[in-house]
Amino acid sequence: MTLPLSGLRIVTAAEQYPGPYATMLLADLGAEVIIVERPGAGDPTRSFPAFHAALNRNKRSVTLDLKSADGRAGLRSLLTTADVFMEGFRPGTMARLGFGPDEVKAINPRVVYVAITGFGQTGPNRLRAAHDVSYQAAAGLLHSRVTGRDTSEVDELALGDLSSGMFAVIGTLTALLARQRTGQAGSVDVSMTDGLVSWLTASLVPALNQQSSPELGSAEPAYGLFECADRALLSLSVAYEDWFWAPLCDLLDMSDVRDLARPARIAARAELRQRIENALRHRTRDEWSVLLDGADIAWSPVLDLPEVAQDEHFRDRDLFRTVPLPDGTTFTCIAQPLVFDGVRPGPRRGAPELGEANGELL
Repeated sequence: MTLPLSGLRIVTAAEQYPGPYATMLLADLGAEVIIVERPGAGDPTRSFPAFHAALNRNKRSVTLDLKSADGRAGLRSLLTTADVFMEGFRPGTMARLGFGPDEVKAINPRVVYVAITGFGQTGPNRLRAAHDVSYQAAAGLLHSRVTGRDTSEVDELALGDLSSGMFAVIGTLTALLARQRTGQAGSVDVSMTDGLVSWLTASLVPALNQQSSPELGSAEPAYGLFECADRALLSLSVAYEDWFWAPLCDLLDMSDVRDLARPARIAARAELRQRIENALRHRTRDEWSVLLDGADIAWSPVLDLPEVAQDEHFRDRDLFRTVPLPDGTTFTCIAQPLVFDGVRPGPRRGAPELGEANGELL
């Protein structure tokens, strides 16, 4: 297929996680992505080779010392042919180096400027140092832990990094569409915490309006994780639907409560959940798989990472792709999650060696 973003050139100085994730998605869709890295060490994630390789496929790398005159001249040269410049430093950092939105517009007025920061370009917290767990904390995602005083563990999934990467993609494509319509290239302020607050829309808007938050799936007795006879875990996700609850009760020999309305189920949650737990421990997860699918009940196995890598469904959808590396070996990647006209684009090649495109691009 002809990739939808072919011909688009993105120059990025956004390091670590959000920017690389955003530009990985854009590169899969056909954009030429040139990552500007520090001479010697490169992006700090190169210290974690598998992590770096996972996020930087399909890209090209140049090394520039932006604190030197030659380095700044190199970046200015790249920007003269760019459609997008993405950066991920604290507000004001790139402007001090001569590459803030106004300076880049003077170099090339067609460049869309995308800045990813923890707290945005404005506001009293804009210069605060933080990482993902602190962005989640500030946005309100960890309020349930505060309520339960469970401070022992934090999920490893970096929701602030990933959500801001997605919002950066949305912002980039929206600004490019606006440029096509108006001829003007704008700038996009991507705040990691703003994005997380947006994800809390369904919960936070009621609080903003002095209304109680709706009790969604987690209030239901059949919503959560359960252990089977072989100690494997499965998830049930019967949220508010009577049409899932009734057949589940029939399957688990709980027909005496199959007609309970949702308020009654929530009121008796502890007792009903215990009955569900006891029933599920009588068969293995593979046995429940056949029965739950046969009854069309909302569920899924709880897979660990090796199981996901071998999952029949994901492999049938061609979600894992093997690509060549510069040294002649291969590397298996997760493919672009979007499918266009039945075809899943990219990846085409693995992550670049540090500065491998210096000779050609500089």
